[in-house]
Amino acid sequence: MTVGGGVAPSVLETLELPAALERVAAHAAGPLGAARVTRRFPATDPDAIRAALAQVAELAALLLTDDAIRAEPVPDISAALDLLGVPGSALEGAALAQLGRALAAARVVAGDLARLAADAPRTGALRADPPPKQLEQRLAVSLDADGQVQDGASRALARARRAVREARARLVKQLDAMLAALDPTERAPDAAVTLREGRYVIPVRSSARARIGGIVHDESATRATVFLEPPEVIELGNALRAAEVEEQREVLQVLRDLTELLRPHRDAIAAAWEMCIAFDDLCARARYAVEVNGFAPAIGTGPLTIRNGRHPLLGGEAVPFDLVLAPDEYTVLVSGPNTGGKTVLIKAVGLLAVMAQSGIIPPIGPQSTLPVFTGVFADIGDRQSIAASLSTFSAHVAVLRDILEVDGAGAGSLVLLDEIGSGTDPAEGGALATAVLQTLTRRRAVTLATTHLGALKQLAAETVGIVNASLQFDADTLPPTYRLLKGVPGRSYGLAIARRLGIAPEVLQIAERAVPGAERALDALLASVEARARELDAKEQELAARDAGVRGDAERLDARAAELTARERDVKARAQTLEREAREQARAYLLEARKKVEEALGRARAVVDEATAREARRLVERAIEETAGETAGEKAGEGWMSLDELKRARRGSASPNLPQPPPTSSAPSLTAATEISLIGLRVSEAEPLLVKALDGALLGDLPYLRVVHGKGTGALRQLVHAVLSADPRVKRFGFAPANQGGSGVTLVEFRA
Repeated sequence: MTVGGGVAPSVLETLELPAALERVAAHAAGPLGAARVTRRFPATDPDAIRAALAQVAELAALLLTDDAIRAEPVPDISAALDLLGVPGSALEGAALAQLGRALAAARVVAGDLARLAADAPRTGALRADPPPKQLEQRLAVSLDADGQVQDGASRALARARRAVREARARLVKQLDAMLAALDPTERAPDAAVTLREGRYVIPVRSSARARIGGIVHDESATRATVFLEPPEVIELGNALRAAEVEEQREVLQVLRDLTELLRPHRDAIAAAWEMCIAFDDLCARARYAVEVNGFAPAIGTGPLTIRNGRHPLLGGEAVPFDLVLAPDEYTVLVSGPNTGGKTVLIKAVGLLAVMAQSGIIPPIGPQSTLPVFTGVFADIGDRQSIAASLSTFSAHVAVLRDILEVDGAGAGSLVLLDEIGSGTDPAEGGALATAVLQTLTRRRAVTLATTHLGALKQLAAETVGIVNASLQFDADTLPPTYRLLKGVPGRSYGLAIARRLGIAPEVLQIAERAVPGAERALDALLASVEARARELDAKEQELAARDAGVRGDAERLDARAAELTARERDVKARAQTLEREAREQARAYLLEARKKVEEALGRARAVVDEATAREARRLVERAIEETAGETAGEKAGEGWMSLDELKRARRGSASPNLPQPPPTSSAPSLTAATEISLIGLRVSEAEPLLVKALDGALLGDLPYLRVVHGKGTGALRQLVHAVLSADPRVKRFGFAPANQGGSGVTLVEFRA
């Protein structure tokens, strides 16, 4: 967007594009990037405009989340690059130092662009490979920040400078000795060795000049003191001068060497420098887009559509406006009172368009569309010129003539006309304005015109392609609201403003009677339309407030529902925790009871035979199981019997005193099986079955039990081993042999 389009510089000045570009340039990191921004000019290639805006939008999106993205300022090295293109030339130290700073900045920018390439490929496309890093290192070693050649630049220079220091020290030492040997009457007050015309001298009285001899290099203003180089140190001075000449020769050689080192890389240096400036320009435009909350418009895909547009130079004070044209609408005739913002509106539309065509995202909202204007014409402001013998009206007519020329405004042009038809007789001015607007509409030029003429307000109803618009005004207090209303012409409020400013009522009455009837009728109609529009606005705001209230209530209900859901989950989790703890506690109680029963049975074996003991163990185990289900309503103590009752039950004698436990469908009876399979069960389902299998094996007096748990995730295996480790009846357990299931089967051996 630095190449010219179809917009005259005078039009850009009228629209204040230079001032807008200055605001964008303020975000640049360096003066060269800022200058690149201010030189931008509207382009007319739709593809180039779209690419530029997409690149800015891409980087602006990253800046919203990563404000650390920064461009690097670079010095102006254009002159140095030109000299590098001249064979045999040598750059000064300052120019070489600037090249060193530019190379360092280019390396940083190249690294940043490489990092951004994944998320911002359009931005990453700016990257150019920097020259070899050895160039920067050599420049840094050879030159200081001001471009002075350092001693480490070459060994010959270091030797030459050491010789200069030694020669200077010898010379100054000799002069100090000679000055100290002089009579005080021959020395100047506060005399010390000094420098005149590149030679070291001593200040002496003029009267002592003949006695000391030597060369006079300067004298004081009163001529009482002369600065003398004694003959004894002339050779030392010459030796110093020779050493300094040698030093300068070595300095020049270093500069030549550095220049020759850089010369083969001139093109790479120029490309890297251009990369830095282009990235600074892009960063400035992206930061401006973020600052004004701008959105990249669609380019050339439809009629003019500006949503939430704001004048770029008004900042936060700008009142947003929407201007949407239908495909068959080309001319917008804006009417309304003075100070209502009509001129600001049409200038804003023009400025937004030329900024977008200059590659800058303007302050507009999403879903905006801007045509590509191949020409922009503007007649805004008082063009009166005494020197050119042009009145205000004549100056406006001259501009209209240029706009209406054959190669003037046409399809693809934007025309901005302020107060068209003013400055002359209203009837003739209105007729001329009507003809101009109809001509531009037939040519399909997008035209925005402002007017106070009542005749033009009816033009939209008579001409296809012309639409009225107005800027809203508060009819009661008369302050402008700057709100654009399309389709409704505006009232001028001339008499109302005069009344508010204190014009005598009798004068206003005469003025009101002088207004033609048609004008009064039109004004009354516009007043009723505005009143109706205000009523609709008020209702719209009321409905919006209600809608906001309903949404707020819905959000609160959603929040309450989410809170209740969270509490429900918490209650369920607590219930599951309590249930798990209860199961663990019940299991502990049962294990303790089983332990005590085993002890009791051990003692009982001494008085009963083994068969009776086994029968007692079986009945006791059943009693323990049924006792565990206390929630079924069993009474404490139910299920226990004496040894005599056990003996009778062993012999099969029916006894009415033998308690019969109630049948339960939830707990299957234990059987003395030598193997149990837990495959396919959950841990919570497998544990009670395993315990029952152990009890059944013991009741059946089995020596061992095979527990098939499979390999899988290992959860069932860990459960089985944990239960077996805690059961005192288990003597030992371990995995089965490989040919019998391996680690998927655990063999359990019981105590005798």
